[in-house]
Amino acid sequence: MKTLLSFIIAVCSSTLLISQPYNQEITLNNNQKILVGKINKTGLTQSTYNTWFQENYDDYTLDESTILDFSEKLSSYHVKIFMGTWCGDSKREVPRFLKILEHAKFPIEKLQMVAVDVRKNFYKKSPTEEEWGLQILRVPTIIFYKNGREVNRIIETPNKTLEKDILEIIDGNSYVPNKAKSLHFD
Repeated sequence: MKTLLSFIIAVCSSTLLISQPYNQEITLNNNQKILVGKINKTGLTQSTYNTWFQENYDDYTLDESTILDFSEKLSSYHVKIFMGTWCGDSKREVPRFLKILEHAKFPIEKLQMVAVDVRKNFYKKSPTEEEWGLQILRVPTIIFYKNGREVNRIIETPNKTLEKDILEIIDGNSYVPNKAKSLHFD
Protein backbone atom coordinates (compact mmCIF):
# COMPACT_ATOMS: atom_id res chain seq x y z
CA MET A 1 0.00 0.00 0.00
CA LYS A 2 2.83 2.37 0.90
CA THR A 3 4.49 1.72 -2.50
CA LEU A 4 1.25 2.43 -4.36
CA LEU A 5 0.76 5.67 -2.44
CA SER A 6 4.35 6.75 -3.21
CA PHE A 7 3.81 5.98 -6.90
CA ILE A 8 0.60 8.04 -7.03
CA ILE A 9 2.29 10.99 -5.33
CA ALA A 10 5.24 10.78 -7.75
CA VAL A 11 2.97 10.72 -10.80
CA CYS A 12 0.90 13.66 -9.54
CA SER A 13 4.02 15.67 -8.73
CA SER A 14 5.60 15.08 -12.13
CA THR A 15 2.35 16.06 -13.86
CA LEU A 16 2.35 19.34 -11.96
CA LEU A 17 5.95 20.03 -12.90
CA ILE A 18 5.47 19.53 -16.64
CA SER A 19 2.08 21.16 -17.02
CA GLN A 20 2.30 24.73 -18.17
CA PRO A 21 0.16 27.30 -16.40
CA TYR A 22 -2.32 29.35 -18.40
CA ASN A 23 -1.77 33.03 -19.09
CA GLN A 24 1.98 33.14 -18.43
CA GLU A 25 3.11 36.74 -18.68
CA ILE A 26 6.61 37.94 -19.48
CA THR A 27 8.07 41.44 -19.58
CA LEU A 28 10.10 42.49 -22.60
CA ASN A 29 13.20 44.70 -22.45
CA ASN A 30 11.03 47.74 -23.21
CA ASN A 31 8.84 46.87 -20.17
CA GLN A 32 5.94 45.77 -22.41
CA LYS A 33 4.12 42.77 -20.99
CA ILE A 34 2.98 39.93 -23.26
CA LEU A 35 1.38 36.55 -22.75
CA VAL A 36 3.15 33.39 -23.93
CA GLY A 37 1.99 29.79 -24.08
CA LYS A 38 -1.49 28.48 -23.39
CA ILE A 39 -3.98 31.24 -22.70
CA ASN A 40 -7.71 31.68 -22.25
CA LYS A 41 -10.20 34.53 -22.31
CA THR A 42 -9.49 35.26 -18.65
CA GLY A 43 -5.88 36.09 -19.55
CA LEU A 44 -6.97 38.37 -22.37
CA THR A 45 -9.28 40.28 -20.03
CA GLN A 46 -6.53 41.03 -17.49
CA SER A 47 -5.85 44.73 -17.04
CA THR A 48 -2.80 44.73 -19.36
CA TYR A 49 -4.78 43.38 -22.33
CA ASN A 50 -8.40 44.21 -21.48
CA THR A 51 -8.41 47.67 -23.10
CA TRP A 52 -7.88 46.38 -26.63
CA PHE A 53 -9.65 43.07 -26.00
CA GLN A 54 -12.89 44.57 -24.68
CA GLU A 55 -13.00 47.35 -27.26
CA ASN A 56 -12.62 44.94 -30.19
CA TYR A 57 -15.03 42.45 -28.61
CA ASP A 58 -17.76 45.02 -27.86
CA ASP A 59 -17.45 47.02 -31.08
CA TYR A 60 -17.76 44.01 -33.36
CA THR A 61 -21.20 43.58 -34.97
CA LEU A 62 -21.97 39.92 -35.48
CA ASP A 63 -23.37 38.51 -38.72
CA GLU A 64 -25.97 36.51 -36.81
CA SER A 65 -27.59 34.88 -39.86
CA THR A 66 -24.25 33.45 -41.04
CA ILE A 67 -23.45 32.26 -37.52
CA LEU A 68 -26.81 30.50 -37.45
CA ASP A 69 -25.85 28.75 -40.71
CA PHE A 70 -22.73 27.16 -39.19
CA SER A 71 -23.20 27.05 -35.41
CA GLU A 72 -24.54 23.50 -35.22
CA LYS A 73 -21.85 22.06 -37.53
CA LEU A 74 -19.04 24.03 -35.88
CA SER A 75 -19.46 22.14 -32.61
CA SER A 76 -18.06 18.99 -34.28
CA TYR A 77 -14.71 20.78 -34.82
CA HIS A 78 -11.76 21.62 -32.59
CA VAL A 79 -10.13 25.03 -33.01
CA LYS A 80 -6.59 26.21 -32.22
CA ILE A 81 -5.73 29.88 -32.22
CA PHE A 82 -2.13 31.07 -32.37
CA MET A 83 -1.84 34.76 -31.61
CA GLY A 84 0.47 37.43 -30.28
CA THR A 85 -0.72 39.82 -27.59
CA TRP A 86 1.81 42.19 -29.20
CA CYS A 87 0.28 41.86 -32.69
CA GLY A 88 -2.25 44.35 -34.07
CA ASP A 89 -4.05 41.77 -36.22
CA SER A 90 -4.36 39.41 -33.23
CA LYS A 91 -5.66 42.21 -31.03
CA ARG A 92 -8.37 42.93 -33.60
CA GLU A 93 -9.36 39.46 -34.85
CA VAL A 94 -9.15 37.24 -31.75
CA PRO A 95 -11.71 39.17 -29.64
CA ARG A 96 -14.07 39.15 -32.63
CA PHE A 97 -13.53 35.42 -33.18
CA LEU A 98 -14.21 34.64 -29.52
CA LYS A 99 -17.41 36.70 -29.66
CA ILE A 100 -18.51 34.64 -32.69
CA LEU A 101 -17.71 31.36 -30.89
CA GLU A 102 -19.68 32.43 -27.83
CA HIS A 103 -22.67 33.46 -29.93
CA ALA A 104 -22.49 30.12 -31.79
CA LYS A 105 -22.39 28.34 -28.39
CA PHE A 106 -19.14 26.62 -29.38
CA PRO A 107 -17.96 24.21 -26.63
CA ILE A 108 -15.08 26.06 -24.94
CA GLU A 109 -13.30 22.76 -24.17
CA LYS A 110 -12.78 22.34 -27.94
CA LEU A 111 -10.83 25.61 -28.15
CA GLN A 112 -7.11 25.93 -27.52
CA MET A 113 -5.42 29.33 -27.59
CA VAL A 114 -1.66 29.82 -27.65
CA ALA A 115 0.16 33.14 -27.39
CA VAL A 116 3.48 33.23 -29.20
CA ASP A 117 6.54 35.26 -28.31
CA VAL A 118 7.91 38.31 -30.14
CA ARG A 119 11.51 38.22 -28.88
CA LYS A 120 14.14 37.58 -31.56
CA ASN A 121 15.30 34.16 -30.35
CA PHE A 122 11.74 33.00 -29.59
CA TYR A 123 9.85 34.70 -32.41
CA LYS A 124 6.42 33.12 -32.96
CA LYS A 125 7.23 30.30 -30.55
CA SER A 126 5.56 29.25 -27.32
CA PRO A 127 7.32 27.89 -24.21
CA THR A 128 6.08 24.32 -24.79
CA GLU A 129 6.23 24.47 -28.60
CA GLU A 130 2.54 23.95 -29.41
CA GLU A 131 3.29 25.58 -32.78
CA TRP A 132 5.90 22.96 -33.72
CA GLY A 133 5.29 21.54 -37.20
CA LEU A 134 2.25 23.76 -37.87
CA GLN A 135 4.02 26.45 -39.93
CA ILE A 136 2.78 29.38 -37.89
CA LEU A 137 4.28 32.17 -39.97
CA ARG A 138 1.69 34.88 -39.32
CA VAL A 139 -0.64 35.60 -36.44
CA PRO A 140 -3.35 35.18 -35.71
CA THR A 141 -3.62 31.75 -37.27
CA ILE A 142 -6.91 30.00 -36.54
CA ILE A 143 -6.83 26.28 -37.34
CA PHE A 144 -9.94 24.12 -37.69
CA TYR A 145 -9.66 20.39 -36.94
CA LYS A 146 -12.15 17.60 -37.52
CA ASN A 147 -11.51 14.04 -36.37
CA GLY A 148 -7.98 15.03 -35.36
CA ARG A 149 -7.02 16.34 -38.81
CA GLU A 150 -6.55 19.91 -39.93
CA VAL A 151 -9.35 20.98 -42.26
CA ASN A 152 -8.27 24.56 -42.97
CA ARG A 153 -7.13 27.79 -41.35
CA ILE A 154 -7.69 31.52 -41.33
CA ILE A 155 -4.37 33.35 -41.45
CA GLU A 156 -3.96 36.90 -40.12
CA THR A 157 -7.15 38.37 -41.62
CA PRO A 158 -10.26 36.81 -43.16
CA ASN A 159 -10.86 36.88 -46.91
CA LYS A 160 -14.40 38.26 -46.48
CA THR A 161 -15.50 38.29 -42.84
CA LEU A 162 -14.73 35.88 -40.03
CA GLU A 163 -18.28 34.52 -40.18
CA LYS A 164 -18.28 34.00 -43.95
CA ASP A 165 -14.81 32.44 -43.89
CA ILE A 166 -15.83 30.07 -41.09
CA LEU A 167 -18.92 29.07 -43.08
CA GLU A 168 -16.81 28.35 -46.18
CA ILE A 169 -14.46 26.17 -44.13
CA ILE A 170 -17.28 24.32 -42.33
CA ASP A 171 -19.18 23.76 -45.58
CA GLY A 172 -16.05 22.24 -47.14
CA ASN A 173 -15.73 24.84 -49.88
CA SER A 174 -12.36 25.36 -51.52
CA TYR A 175 -11.21 28.02 -49.10
CA VAL A 176 -7.70 29.42 -49.49
CA PRO A 177 -6.55 31.53 -46.54
CA ASN A 178 -5.94 35.18 -47.38
CA LYS A 179 -2.25 35.25 -46.47
CA ALA A 180 -1.51 31.71 -47.67
CA LYS A 181 -1.93 32.85 -51.26
CA SER A 182 1.39 34.66 -51.07
CA LEU A 183 3.26 32.05 -49.02
CA HIS A 184 5.19 29.16 -50.50
CA PHE A 185 5.65 26.04 -48.36
CA ASP A 186 8.67 24.16 -49.70
